[in-house]
Amino acid sequence: LDGWPNRDLDPGAIIALSPVLAPATQATYRSWGKGRYDPRFNLDGISSPQVIPPAYGLRGINRITTTGDGDTIAYWNRYVAVTQMGGHGSFTDARIGVDVRNGNTDRVSDQLPALQAYQLSLGAPRPPAGSFDPVAAQRGQLLFEGQAGCSTCHSGPHFTDANERLHPASDVVSEPEPDGAPSWASRSATRQYRTTPLAGAWQHPPYFHNGSAATLEDVVDTYNRRKLLGLSARQAADLVQYLKSL
Repeated sequence: LDGWPNRDLDPGAIIALSPVLAPATQATYRSWGKGRYDPRFNLDGISSPQVIPPAYGLRGINRITTTGDGDTIAYWNRYVAVTQMGGHGSFTDARIGVDVRNGNTDRVSDQLPALQAYQLSLGAPRPPAGSFDPVAAQRGQLLFEGQAGCSTCHSGPHFTDANERLHPASDVVSEPEPDGAPSWASRSATRQYRTTPLAGAWQHPPYFHNGSAATLEDVVDTYNRRKLLGLSARQAADLVQYLKSL
């Protein structure tokens, strides 16, 4: 199941086992919970864990992170390898004030092309047989492309406009962040958000970058309320069935 986000993994609990961390820092790591990680915490000291995203279905999408930092998977792989895993190499991005250089020998760069090629080969998983109502999904598709306005941003074969534009935090319904944390976008290189691709959406709850929607029903309900879509209960249910079919 390569590419599937591991919702059972608790990275914070693992990191908190380090004896070199102060007790308060260990407590912060332990607070994150399963399936969540904050890849900026060790750099800016702000704790706002995000849900681990899928690494499949990214071929043809230039901006592959939540905030569209970097134009390739290799950008993010380098960031993680050097700044999060301590790999021997360097990562520099003045937009986020990061300049990390580990060791005297670069052991990261040579690994990036093959890793990126493999990740781009991972297709989004198809929904299990019988997991959605196909008739309701057809009605939901009409809403997706019409009244609900989803296809305005979730457009094209990848259900995202990420190759054309990013969106300010004021456009998204997943903010404000839980517990009063700063906007995730404000800690990024772009200060904006990418529209999330939807293929395989059935597989990776919770939803939104911060996991603030537990189910696809919650996603549709949030949009319906925040964007004043005027969907009836049946229309909302049909839209959920369409999302489950992708």
